[in-house]
Amino acid sequence: MADTILSKRYFNRPTLTVARSLVGKYLVRENGKGTVAGQIIEVEAYVGPEDKACHASKGRTARTEVLFGPPGMSYVYLIYGMYHMLNVVTERMEFPAAVLIRAIEVDGELIDGPGKLCRALGIDGSLNRLDMTHGRSLWFEDRGVRVPSKQVGTFPRIGVDYAGIWAKKPWRFRLGGVVG
Repeated sequence: MADTILSKRYFNRPTLTVARSLVGKYLVRENGKGTVAGQIIEVEAYVGPEDKACHASKGRTARTEVLFGPPGMSYVYLIYGMYHMLNVVTERMEFPAAVLIRAIEVDGELIDGPGKLCRALGIDGSLNRLDMTHGRSLWFEDRGVRVPSKQVGTFPRIGVDYAGIWAKKPWRFRLGGVVG
């Protein structure tokens, strides 16, 4: 079976559905020197303007504009002035939602943590607002790996305690069900 690049249609679905289904898929980075692919181990969902953990909950800004755009776009931002975070926009136009990629496995090595992942793959702000459905620079692939639902654990999101009850939503999905 040929590897299939995930399409806009794939990302134009409910965010929790996309998040869960990304576990086991592959994140691919081509940087001009070569290609690195990692199986997605962990993700987190951020769903709309009511979700106090979602950046769009504070309104539409230059930074969050991409979240209101078409599905399949990258949303890369910097936290603590030093770590980039990779998200992919989901759902319909004008509804701000995305999935944060938290961990991948590359050649048997676990890269656990969204900042470590971005550093390892050379993902920075220059890749913000990239259409990830075209298979250039950064994209997702379905390589035919099927992950049974019992192999995916659900957990509260990390680092969003400020969001109150929204922080406790079980919107983090991890392969193997083991919290890293």
